[in-house]
Amino acid sequence: MKARSAILYTVLRLLAFLVPFGILMLFPVFRELYWLAAIFAALIGLSLSLLFLRRPLDDVSSGLAERRERARVSESVKDEQIEDAAADAANPSHRDAS
Repeated sequence: MKARSAILYTVLRLLAFLVPFGILMLFPVFRELYWLAAIFAALIGLSLSLLFLRRPLDDVSSGLAERRERARVSESVKDEQIEDAAADAANPSHRDAS
């Protein structure tokens, strides 16, 4: 996963929440009911991110999937090597037959 894509996505998601929250806090009614402004800002931010942040989300998701696949493959190779070593240690004639 590229750190740049994850940081970019995180910053854009924060902006999608903070900008509407700041705008809503300009209204006197939301100054008293800040929790309502936070709920509306979260809904607006979610909508904006669904509409406009599809590509950064895909970049982050594909990077995470690639990283997970590399870890799974390297782990399975290590497991196979350990199993082969244990089998060779338990049965030395098995190694000569191969």
